[in-house]
Amino acid sequence: MRKLKKYKPTPFMSADSVYSESAADYAVAFIEALSHTKGRWAGKPFSLIDWQEQIIRDVFGILKPNGYRQFNTAYIEIPKKQGKSELAAAVALLLTCGDGEERAEVYGCAADRQQASIVFEVAADMVRMCPALSRRVKILASTKRIIYLPTNSFYQVLSAEAYSKHGFNIHGVVFDELHTQPNRKLFDVMTKGSGDARTQPLYFLITTAGSDTNSICFETHQKALDLLQGRKHDPTFYPVIYGATEDEDWTDPKVWKKANPSLGITVGIDKVKAACDSAKQNPAEENSFRQLRLNQWVKQAVRWMPMAKWDACAFPVSMESLEGRVCYGGLDLSSTTDITAFVLVFPPENEADKFQILPFFWMPEDNIDLRVRRDHVQYDLWEKQEFLLTTEGNVVHYGYIEKFIENLGERFNIREIAFDRWGAVQMVQNLEGLGFTVVPFGQGFKDMSPPTKELMKLTLEEKLAHGGHPVLRWMMDNIFIKSDPAGNIKPDKEKSTEKIDGAVATIMALDRAIRCGNDRSESVYAERGLLIL
Repeated sequence: MRKLKKYKPTPFMSADSVYSESAADYAVAFIEALSHTKGRWAGKPFSLIDWQEQIIRDVFGILKPNGYRQFNTAYIEIPKKQGKSELAAAVALLLTCGDGEERAEVYGCAADRQQASIVFEVAADMVRMCPALSRRVKILASTKRIIYLPTNSFYQVLSAEAYSKHGFNIHGVVFDELHTQPNRKLFDVMTKGSGDARTQPLYFLITTAGSDTNSICFETHQKALDLLQGRKHDPTFYPVIYGATEDEDWTDPKVWKKANPSLGITVGIDKVKAACDSAKQNPAEENSFRQLRLNQWVKQAVRWMPMAKWDACAFPVSMESLEGRVCYGGLDLSSTTDITAFVLVFPPENEADKFQILPFFWMPEDNIDLRVRRDHVQYDLWEKQEFLLTTEGNVVHYGYIEKFIENLGERFNIREIAFDRWGAVQMVQNLEGLGFTVVPFGQGFKDMSPPTKELMKLTLEEKLAHGGHPVLRWMMDNIFIKSDPAGNIKPDKEKSTEKIDGAVATIMALDRAIRCGNDRSESVYAERGLLIL
């Protein structure tokens, strides 16, 4: 067993916080008085591995000047078979039985009752194996509740399938496998305000990487990354991520060791090697190996756009500074019940400038809640943040979008609008009637391949600026590519099961911007004034 030789407090410890050795020692001693419950370790004392002890000392030992814990959220992301469930169960029992809180409410949360029961069963077995606890604890197996009688505190299992929205007075929450949450509702109920009446509530989130980059888990993962890389600051949030980066060799044993802190203890290197060999022979298993064994966020199929490179182009885009500038539009009309995308691309004015992207998205107001539930996509949040606009009713109101584009034409010098010729006849006529130059854009290899390749080139060279628009990011992440024998490529709408309309609109607008550049002739509005309809 690898033990922590010398404890060094986390760099996320605030300047005015102190490390209380006695508080940390107490938490470690409580956990190490418990026993392992499964496999070859069953019945043996729960001796914390070095990385586990580091987390426990940081979370329970670092105190604010008022004597309460500095961190109220701990996010631990780690591959499978590292001892997650055991650690989560031990923390749940510590919060319930050992934290000195009267009538503490501690909840174990997971996607479904079965998943939530995993940590509960481990915790219940730990109680049964510990004489001191078993005398003081009542286990209600039918309702999945553990009651600590001296303080009347309890640990209760909840799942995303069934929970009440009111009445929680939370002292602790243990979220197991956060990446499996079907939506953010349970997470929001448990973490937003439910612990306000407590002095030091703790939200202990422990998970493996997922594949849905549009989930509450990925959102929390991004926050943890931002903190680890110094882009954000939150003294209440404690981030731990063990895993391999996207550019690391997933077949390299050194990478396995880096990503799996319990390698050789809870999981043998031979098991990981066997899984790797299997993935090499069967490419379909590669993503599963990388996600579960190396803790990488991977899509279920190979992505075209390297999102780290796309994110590096999140340079700010200011509408005010772009006013009057030459730009080109790309319009991808959805079915009437889906997302419609309109994207403006501004060509660079000099060598130092970038292609600037200004996207707009619409969907019917009445469909949002249904689509959130169906697609597990946070359209409602994007609407609140004004990244996604809505039109009244249950179908897209094209007249509203035409008016919106007309208003954009007053602010920017829109030279051309490229559109997918399928299904856009009426709107195209209306836009022409408003004075816009509207050009049809073929969706085959001939027309789509050059700008699609150019989009990738500009992204890799960081010659794009898109302001980090989350809807456009999501769509870029959804792109699958189709290629022909000559090496031409285009977005594959059939394979791209999620929406890519914004990406297609960007590609079309980019094509026109590259071809036509900064043509400085007057805008249509300067020539004819505004049409009064």
